[in-house]
Formats: sequence, structure tokens, C-alpha cells
Amino acid sequence: MNSFGRIFRISIFGESHGSHVGVCIDGVPPGIELSVADFKTDINRRKPAQKGTTDRKESDVPILISGVYHNRTSGSPICIIFNNEQQKSEDYSHLTKHFRPGHADFTAYIKYKGYNDFRGGGHFSGRLTLPLVAAGVVAKKIIHPINVSAYVTEIGGQKNLDKAINHALNENDSIGGIVECKTTSVPAGLGEPFFDSLESLIAHAMFAIPGIKGIEFGSGFKLARMKGSIANDVFMDASGKTQTNHHGGILGGISSGNDIIFRVAVKPPSSIGRPQQTYNWTNGQIEELQIGGRHDACIALRIPVVVEALTACVLADSWLIQKTFDS
Repeated sequence: MNSFGRIFRISIFGESHGSHVGVCIDGVPPGIELSVADFKTDINRRKPAQKGTTDRKESDVPILISGVYHNRTSGSPICIIFNNEQQKSEDYSHLTKHFRPGHADFTAYIKYKGYNDFRGGGHFSGRLTLPLVAAGVVAKKIIHPINVSAYVTEIGGQKNLDKAINHALNENDSIGGIVECKTTSVPAGLGEPFFDSLESLIAHAMFAIPGIKGIEFGSGFKLARMKGSIANDVFMDASGKTQTNHHGGILGGISSGNDIIFRVAVKPPSSIGRPQQTYNWTNGQIEELQIGGRHDACIALRIPVVVEALTACVLADSWLIQKTFDS
């Protein structure tokens, strides 16, 4: 569904070319300082400012509808909306039955019997990551001094980001990338095995981000090629600190007190400048599809702040659950 979390619970709404997108956040403790200015840094990090990102420019000013009084959270649900100011719906008028390869156009059409808003991907658009970032701003305040930091480690299989994006643009194509996330100052004991293990919840949240197709924690798939004598992280002191961190800060689904480290694989954006030969449901023919509009050549460049946001949401929920359990 469109909601996630148990105590710290977020619900997102809106479409790419609708009037607004937004998020409702329930379970936020009262008394936390919160104002429009708090959202500026992370929202700006998500904006398409880099080479290889979309030309769509939005002001993205958060409108706090409820849950904040005199710049403090009131304890009631927080509702935040953003205006969509730069719709160009005509770019999608020819895609009602000539669905874009790699997009959710076809599956959404089948699931919602053609009633879905397909413009710009509708509710499946990366535009919906904006309210996720807003929720993350609130979550980061709850979990302080835990710090969540995500960054691009490679795009298009290269460490040289400029070289990779220039090549993609010259080829009129798109590329994917790897984003790593590191969370520090995490207390031991967060997470609820089995099905709400910390890995399960983080993975669940990550796959809600459009374009995420893989995840690994700690040494991840390299562990399959290690021996136990190498993979085991020996303890160094009573706090649970380990000499190595192949486990990525989570043991048995519960935070160990070491840094939580994971990486996600971001696929190449499906909208590319090259024409593609694909099936047209209108006439039953394979025909050339040329996708117009404003699109990213590499969405991995804008994903780190979204990864941080949802990681913070998971940790905020886990922390509030643990707090209830302890009491």
C-alpha cells in the first residue's frame, strides 16, 4: 500500500502531474523543533542540479498543513504538501497504449484497469520521492544523534562520475549506479526478528524507492565466498564493537551497535533519448517509440538523500518501538 511503519507511520499521496504530492506522518513525539527552514538542505540535495539530471524545475517549498504549532511538533499527524508547478502533460499524450519499456505504464494500466493517471508515471513517478525526503527530515530529528549518510560510489560501472555521465549523454542513453549508506552512533538492540528484522525493514523501505533493484548489507554477496574464520566479526569490548564489520551492523536482525552499512543498486532510468522498437497495444504492431519530456540520465545521482530519508524513517520507527518495549 502507500503507508509504511508501525508507530512512526508515513503515508504518501499524489501524482507526478497532479496538483500536489505530499505525506502524512503519524506517531511523531510532541515538542520537536520543526519549521519550513529545516527541510531546505535535504530537499535541495534531491533537486536536479547536476549534469545528467532532469530539466524539470520545481520550487519544492513544503507547506505544513497540520501537526506543527509555534515551530514545535504538536503530537498530532503532520501533513506536508508540495505544489506541482511544472507539469508538461502533453509530453505523455501518445503513451496511453504505447507503453514505455522499463516503466510501470503497462502494469499500472492492467492493475487499475486504465483509470490510473499515467502522465509522467503518475503515482509511480520519482516525483513521489520528494515527500519521502520530507518524512526523512522529521525522522532524522527523532533519531538524533544517530547520523545517516548516503553517497554515490559509482555510476555506469565507473568511479569517475563525470566521465560516466558524459558518455551516457553523448550516447543519448542512461546509466545506473551504486549508492552506499552508512549510519553511525546506532545503539544496539533495534529491530524485531523475524519479519521485522532491521534488514527486512530497511530492504522493504529501499525497494519502495523507484529504480532500486538490489541491496546488500556489510560485505553482502562477498560473504558467499568467505570462510567463517574470515567472515566472523570478533568482539573487541563490552559495548559490542567488532574488529571488522562484515555483518554491516546487524546481527540476528538486531542492531549490534556497530555502523550500519548497506549498498543499493539503482537501475538506469527507463526514459531514454534513443528510439525503441516496442509493442503498441492500439494497433497490435511493433513500432518505434520516441520518448520526449524531461528525464534524468542517471537517477542514482539524486537517490542518496532519499536512501537516507527512508533509512531514518525505519530507525525512527524501530527506536519508538524499542522505547515502548523498554517501558
